[in-house]
Amino acid sequence: METRNKGLRAVRGWRLLAALLLLLPWASQAQPTPPADSVVISHAEFLALLDQFHPMARQANLNPERAQQEIRQARGAFDPALTGKYYGKELKGKDYYHDWETALRIPTWFGVDVKAGWDRGVGPYVNPQEYTASSGLSYVGLSVPLSQGLLIDERRTAVRVAQALVGLAEAERRAVLNKLRLSASKDYWEWALATQRLRLLSANERVAGTRFAATRQRVLAGDLAAIDSVEALTELQNRQAQRVAARVQWQNAALVASSYLWDAEGRPRELPPTAQPQPLPAAPAWRPLLPDSLAQLTEQALQRHPDLAKTRAKQVQLGLENRLALNKLLPKLSVDYNLLLPGQPFALENTPSPFTGAYSTNNYKLGISFSQPILLRAERAKRQLVQLKLRDAGYQLSNDQRQVTNALQTAANDWQALLEQLRLQQQATVNYQRLRDGELIRFESGESTVFFINSREASLLAARQKLAELQAKYAQTQAQVRYAAGGD
Repeated sequence: METRNKGLRAVRGWRLLAALLLLLPWASQAQPTPPADSVVISHAEFLALLDQFHPMARQANLNPERAQQEIRQARGAFDPALTGKYYGKELKGKDYYHDWETALRIPTWFGVDVKAGWDRGVGPYVNPQEYTASSGLSYVGLSVPLSQGLLIDERRTAVRVAQALVGLAEAERRAVLNKLRLSASKDYWEWALATQRLRLLSANERVAGTRFAATRQRVLAGDLAAIDSVEALTELQNRQAQRVAARVQWQNAALVASSYLWDAEGRPRELPPTAQPQPLPAAPAWRPLLPDSLAQLTEQALQRHPDLAKTRAKQVQLGLENRLALNKLLPKLSVDYNLLLPGQPFALENTPSPFTGAYSTNNYKLGISFSQPILLRAERAKRQLVQLKLRDAGYQLSNDQRQVTNALQTAANDWQALLEQLRLQQQATVNYQRLRDGELIRFESGESTVFFINSREASLLAARQKLAELQAKYAQTQAQVRYAAGGD
């Protein structure tokens, strides 16, 4: 009778232990849930904080403003200029001369400069060329280049180059932001993976703790040998060590993710202890990258990728420099015509019709200048150098296009391969779950041992961790595809 009671107690003990293990959340297919007081920071929110407050993002956003100021500086060459000059001489009480020169010069976009001024040269020893009546002499005129500088010159080239640099500045801004977002995304999903790993190992530890407590009770009741409690305790300690190591990895991953967080005042911030990442992408979110989508991303990359945009902006700049260098091969020929008016500016009462043909042909100052190097070695060498740079930029663009398309195709290939790996790993995880549950059923009927259950659970844990790693890599590959396509 006593033997029969011991057998009944043993069966009830096996069933109790198996029931406790089956009811644990770790044994279910559901993902472990974060604590109730946790704050979930989604991937989109994480990147939004990055774009708004990270110093590198703020620094990159300065590039467009810097480019606008470059344009403003180049346009300064077309600002009107007012100049004035006075020279006078008096020695031992004797008056020699007094020369006044006042001029306003207004550059125009078409290469013609408009001039106006007032000169006064009086005194017994004034230069005859500079002599005027006591009221002075006013003039209005034009300075017109007839060859070099008529269609393009340094001033117009500088403005157009500065305008081309706006595209370069925007490309550099997007390049910095895209690289920063890619790095932040990878570290964010590493944090999510570390969080998932800690949850799995914590649940794994709780299972081992429950098993050890139940085994210990059965050993004390005489249903099991003492060596079984040693087996259960050893497994518990092993899982505790794994959980401690996973917690350190989670803390380090959270610290790396915190390095991307800043506040509005530019002070670094850390993730709060209750912060949690969003869950790793599960099965419904595993979508293939369709050929049409890949073709669209490739077209987008070829049009908008920052590396290609920077090379194209450089080509535009070199094209302007080449046009200017070609213009430098022409001779310098310019004409200055000044219509002379007696007296101070706008004092025309003594000259009723200063712009009539008779007046303008008898009261003027005319100048013609011509210059032409004989060999043009410097000018021809300059143009050849610019053309070499243009060819170099063309080769660079072709190579960059190939690199961009290859990088995008590589990321797309990784995407497709991960989808297959995820499906296979998910099926393997389900199978490991079934093996573990089957081992528990055998354990309930007395046909298995704690050692075999631990072995099955170790395999199931490894499968779940591998699945989590693939999920994190899938999310990182999505970020890599966006980066390879040029971002935004």
